[in-house]
Amino acid sequence: MPVSTNISRIQSSSDLTPEVLKKLNEHLSSLEPREIIEWAIDHLPNLFQTTALGLTGLVSLDIISKITIDRNEQHLIPLIFLDTLYHFDETIDLVRRCEETYDVKFNIFKPIDCANAKEFEAEHGEHLWEADESTYDYLVKVEPAQRAYEGLQVKSVITGRRRSQKGDRGEIPVLEVDSTGLIKLNPLAFWDFKQVWTYIRANEVPYNSLIDQGYRSIGDWHSTKKPASEEDERSGRWSGKEKTECGMHQDYFKMRAAFMAAKKKKEQQRQAATSNTPTPIAVASSS
Repeated sequence: MPVSTNISRIQSSSDLTPEVLKKLNEHLSSLEPREIIEWAIDHLPNLFQTTALGLTGLVSLDIISKITIDRNEQHLIPLIFLDTLYHFDETIDLVRRCEETYDVKFNIFKPIDCANAKEFEAEHGEHLWEADESTYDYLVKVEPAQRAYEGLQVKSVITGRRRSQKGDRGEIPVLEVDSTGLIKLNPLAFWDFKQVWTYIRANEVPYNSLIDQGYRSIGDWHSTKKPASEEDERSGRWSGKEKTECGMHQDYFKMRAAFMAAKKKKEQQRQAATSNTPTPIAVASSS
């Protein structure tokens, strides 16, 4: 029996069987981003937008705002921003500008029990992204995101990923389900950088001032440079490494398992160092 795309509201990812996903993606890939987002508002459960305020996420934010105004409602899709504590000042300023422009508040999540980079480094050491990159990714993005999704009961998220960003994103569908059962919507999956930038300028969307300095994909200050190639906008991220994703869109369970293994190894090394420390010999003083 053919799978209809005129389905009622989806209750959870279990409704999205491979057959249903295939049919929905065939339908959604023929739509414009605004139509995709409108479909998501009407059909996806507990929908949020997780964004680091890259250009693609800003386009989605602006489209959501326009849909909200047309429907005469409050901002229809709540926002999540993951503050890694290592964002550029310009990125943090953009959060404030977007809140003012769109009259909406972000749900901001930081690494657990850390208010700033100084506290994070006191707990985990300096330059953790160099010493143990996977642990760093888990602590500043993966764990806070999972905590956000659990605390806010998120079932679906809008992402800013596009196929033209290449790497692991080269063949992403509009709609997918990750290993945790989280539904992910990539409404601009088929747009390229030029289309995104044209929309930003035409609609006077607030954007990161670093774009005007030649940056394209902007993450943490220590892992972001201007792109090495105009053809690959994310070539400025993790320059010189094989890496193309920070962990947010990798397998959560693998990331968590790797983090726990690294944590256990570190604890074993600490205990071994403690047990191998010679006990000071008390020397009796002569009377």
